[in-house]
Amino acid sequence: MRSLIAVSLSILFLTACNSEAPSTDGINLNNGEKWKVNAEMKPHIEKGKQILSNYISRDHNDHKALAKLLQNQNASLIESCTMKGESHDELHKWLHPHMELINDLANAADSEEASTIISQIEQSFKTYQTYFE
Repeated sequence: MRSLIAVSLSILFLTACNSEAPSTDGINLNNGEKWKVNAEMKPHIEKGKQILSNYISRDHNDHKALAKLLQNQNASLIESCTMKGESHDELHKWLHPHMELINDLANAADSEEASTIISQIEQSFKTYQTYFE
């Protein structure tokens, strides 16, 4: 069931944004500046970041519930995608691996593995902040 959700989200992601599979090579800045993310998408990214922050600060231990919340937030993000062009392509370079981390979290076998993945998701949000505004 989880893999079906992951595949469905990936397909939705690619078709909703009307794009081919993104490259996962390094993200580039826009001539030294951060890329602009459209106003419709920003709240979903910020909400995902807040969900993770709340989970970490409250020392929760249900990583599957966290993964579900983050997957739902990503689904909302994907539905709101109206970006086009190079900024859209660069956002894909961040979002695709980010979504994979969340799927890995949903499938984590134990709390130790989940903790490692949560740290990687936290770093992913920091990467977003480095390249996007």
